[in-house]
Amino acid sequence: MAQPLAAAHKNLPLGKAIPAHITQGIINETVLNCADNSGARELRVIGVKAYKGVRRRKPSAGIGDIVICSVISGDEKIRKQVIKAVVVRQKMPFRRPDGTRVKFEDNAAAIINDDGTPKGTEIRGVVAKEVAARWDKIASIAKGVM
Repeated sequence: MAQPLAAAHKNLPLGKAIPAHITQGIINETVLNCADNSGARELRVIGVKAYKGVRRRKPSAGIGDIVICSVISGDEKIRKQVIKAVVVRQKMPFRRPDGTRVKFEDNAAAIINDDGTPKGTEIRGVVAKEVAARWDKIASIAKGVM
């Protein structure tokens, strides 16, 4: 028997689709700045949610993707924990549908809970417009959208 859609979808939401093709500039072992005020300062990527790749290829992620991270610096309560985060800025340039190329000065992510809501109450710096289109709650607490 088919299950109702709400009961069948228990995994973490992956957000809405975005029109841009994002160049994936974040791979395993990349160190990201934590863009929110959840207590973490630096995150190390240890996996990418919903990545389907080739054998022995390192998983990669781009703007708006969910990454699984380990907290390497920050408050003592949150250090050495494995958390989920959304990439909000990346150094590698990516192309928007109108032809412009966008890159940021750092790689940054915002920590999210299991239901997809942000853990912090504000995000320092700007977030990409593609993140705002995919994650409404992250865009609402961000200082700016670019």
